[in-house]
Amino acid sequence: MERLITFEGTEGCGKTTQIRMAGEYLGQRRVPFIITAEPGGSALGNRIREILLNRGPYEINAEAELFLFMAARAQHVRETIIPALRSDKLVICDRFSDATLAYQGFGRGLDIDFIRQINLFASASLKPAMTILFDLPAEEGLMRAKKRIAQNGKEASAEDRFEQETLAFHRNIREGYLSLARGEPGRFRIIDGSKDISAVHREVCVHMEAFITG
Repeated sequence: MERLITFEGTEGCGKTTQIRMAGEYLGQRRVPFIITAEPGGSALGNRIREILLNRGPYEINAEAELFLFMAARAQHVRETIIPALRSDKLVICDRFSDATLAYQGFGRGLDIDFIRQINLFASASLKPAMTILFDLPAEEGLMRAKKRIAQNGKEASAEDRFEQETLAFHRNIREGYLSLARGEPGRFRIIDGSKDISAVHREVCVHMEAFITG
């Protein structure tokens, strides 16, 4: 169960692009793997994703938001991640439990210890072996995210609920991620997300190579 790698970061940090490129790298290395994402990774998770990320005619309070993420994670872990790990595949996940601590804990102000406790249950106590954190100032990340939404049109703007939050919210999330990384330096690998895509990819490959050969 030790072959779970998570990619984390704030909006616009470039992690989704880097996950795709990491998949190409693993394919070249002929490493069995799957790429998955949260919220999502299952039919139920994808339905919950629509509720969480799309702006709708209803408000989602912080507590409800937290439990929706946990419900999606519980299904995702049991339906997708654990079976892949048992098949000896490397699992690359776009956000996982650290995102809930950063967004709903540091961002929304919910109790961190409580989030940790219910996450243990939702995730079946599964923890990433390595987490790559793409760090970027909140201002730059939001600018990138909104530019992407403008360029990609309706499809991208459908999932923009978090991009509409205040700058202070996103700054708190960034500080939350950095706090989590300081607490577990052996698990986190911090990469400067402001670098160009190729430079970031090279750093990702260094960490991935060390992981799969170590």
